[in-house]
Amino acid sequence: MGKSYMAEPYKIKVVEKIGVTTREQREEAIKKAGYNTFLLDSQDVYIDLLTDSGTNAMSDDQWAGLMKGDEAYAGSKNFKTLKNAVQDLMGFEYVVPTHQGRGAENILSQITIKEGDYVPGNMYFTTTRAHQEMNGATFRDVVIDEAHDSTYEHPFKGNVDLDKYQALIDEVGADKIPYICLAVTVNLAGGQPVSMENIKAVAEISRKNGILVMMDCTRFVENAAFIKEREEGYQDKSIKEIVKEMFSYADGATMSGKKDGLVNIGGFLALNDPDLYTKATALVVVFEGMPSYGGMTGRDMEAIAIGLYESCEYNYISHRLEQVRYLGKKLEEAGVPIVKPIGGHAVFLDAKEFYDHIPQDEFPAQTLAANLYVESGVRSMERGIVSAGRNKEGNHYYPKLELVRLTIPRRVYTYAHLDVVADSVIELYKNRKNAKGLKFVYEPPVLRFFTARFELLK
Repeated sequence: MGKSYMAEPYKIKVVEKIGVTTREQREEAIKKAGYNTFLLDSQDVYIDLLTDSGTNAMSDDQWAGLMKGDEAYAGSKNFKTLKNAVQDLMGFEYVVPTHQGRGAENILSQITIKEGDYVPGNMYFTTTRAHQEMNGATFRDVVIDEAHDSTYEHPFKGNVDLDKYQALIDEVGADKIPYICLAVTVNLAGGQPVSMENIKAVAEISRKNGILVMMDCTRFVENAAFIKEREEGYQDKSIKEIVKEMFSYADGATMSGKKDGLVNIGGFLALNDPDLYTKATALVVVFEGMPSYGGMTGRDMEAIAIGLYESCEYNYISHRLEQVRYLGKKLEEAGVPIVKPIGGHAVFLDAKEFYDHIPQDEFPAQTLAANLYVESGVRSMERGIVSAGRNKEGNHYYPKLELVRLTIPRRVYTYAHLDVVADSVIELYKNRKNAKGLKFVYEPPVLRFFTARFELLK
């Protein structure tokens, strides 16, 4: 019988032992953590699918690059290496390094947003919207409607609805819209890509109205790979060629290097406008560090530069997407409700369908993430009503998607690990009617999903 998956395009040189716990130990650990998987100790986790952010395995070339770290406080040679990589792969003129992606989001929001502005985007992301709102803007979701339907099969579910975008411009005026935040891919839709055709159309509307196009390019290589697979005219283009074209339609980008940069920390803000760059460098000194390191060590910048190139290698990204699909297909074949089509960085469980007897304000996704940990030691992440937070009036946002994210770190786990995950989820699904929801016992005012605590409902 032939293999049913693509073998790893790498070999393992170093291993790390992981803990194996009993069910009793996990029950105690999740209770101590307030049923919030973010508050678990990693030593109590068997397979960690909380995030793909900073959890990647670096290559031998990246580890070698660490030894080239120039830790000068100003003028580090590693900054030049990073800047050259961004200019070469993405085409942006200016690079402002930051400690991670949210540092770039903070600076971009402060230099572009005025009180009363609106920022459209193809679905919100937690930290991005928080920075926009803290600087006085209102976020408007302009993603296509299909993105909010977990069962709908669409090759580019992250696309902007151009009519929604134009309607917002007509409603509030272009002068109230500093930029559109275009995520490639869209995390909370299930890791869904944006087509090149849609990117071009967004850029055309934006430039006609004097609105900047700012990409959240955290997973830009995954987006490029989907374009290569699914969009007419791109099958014979290299990942690098597709990446370069994608960014040619943007005025700037925020980047968390902890994803497609294949490193454990770091990020940057990339820009083309010299005036915005000047404003950004003034703020990076306040919040991050000198413009030539911005919260990173020299060795981190060297590793990101190498990682950006490695991420654009076709063999790497093909295996990356195939690993995610492997897990998704196993769950789909067992009847487990997941977001379709399977995305680029994670498999998303539809907790509304999984626990259809638990109301959304009893946090079915949070419940499912906690129960999966107890079942198997697999740590996942809630992406539903808890992550969505509250509006300015203090009421819950009720997102249409109530999801649990099984996020696959890059170059870390084998297919055997994914089999364990699949078997655990399937077992939970068989016994789903026994689950009970949760209630808050502690709720922070901002980004509550990170540190909130819950207890089981009776």
